[in-house]
Amino acid sequence: MFENRELKTEYGEIRYWVRASAGPNAPWLVFLPGLTADHHLFDPQLEHFSQRFNCLTWDPPNHGVSRPWTGGIGLDECAELLKRIMEEAGVSSPVLVGQSNGGYLSQAFMELYPDVAAGFVSVDSCPLKREYYAGWELWALKHTYAMYMCIPWGLLVAWAGNGVATTDTGKQYMKGLMRSYEKRDYCRLAAQGYRALAEAVDARRPYQIDCPVQLICGEEDRAGSAKRYNREWTAREGFPMAWIPNAGHNSTLDAPERVNAAIDAFLDRIFEGMPRD
Repeated sequence: MFENRELKTEYGEIRYWVRASAGPNAPWLVFLPGLTADHHLFDPQLEHFSQRFNCLTWDPPNHGVSRPWTGGIGLDECAELLKRIMEEAGVSSPVLVGQSNGGYLSQAFMELYPDVAAGFVSVDSCPLKREYYAGWELWALKHTYAMYMCIPWGLLVAWAGNGVATTDTGKQYMKGLMRSYEKRDYCRLAAQGYRALAEAVDARRPYQIDCPVQLICGEEDRAGSAKRYNREWTAREGFPMAWIPNAGHNSTLDAPERVNAAIDAFLDRIFEGMPRD
């Protein structure tokens, strides 16, 4: 069973979940969900990996049950909070598994805290280096609130829920999650997250990744230009790429067995000789 814990801050409480039953010498996996999502995005992965690895996941600030939240959700701010949580939970040398915005957060974390991560798995995410982005893309990311607010809520829920997933499981997860927010709160959170991404890219930091990397992306991912970014990312950096058939942006729910297999293969490479059972 996962233990539900909380980090108390002046801006609110951050909820996170820990299972360390794999033993004191087992590696740690830290699962970081994407923008507006919660830890349930990784339910199939948490069930699969928590027997072999110690695992931690969270609801990011102002997401899920980590609400209300009066602070910011910039990537640096979230990385600092994540570092506090990891220290509180006794996490060391983790493999960061970040979906979408969780992948951006992972890169910001590794920039702020080099030599901490033992590995990085990017799931339906993209690079943070400025060279990958056109100026108009960053401008658009900074100006999404009004556009979202103009869309009727029912249409927005249907559009977003159907757009991030290919399966009923993935679609219903996203639609149910969105309905847990008021429209204005959801639109504000999404807009803040997109702006935080654009600002992190605009910072023009090196974002050099100092650990083994595995890229994973759904073949049917239609969120922004994720597929294009991943093709460029693997071509420029040489990171191994796993394309997941019949999966969209939330590939962890659309094709959990294939995603788990890709992560398993990566973990077998970096933790060579570690028993499966």
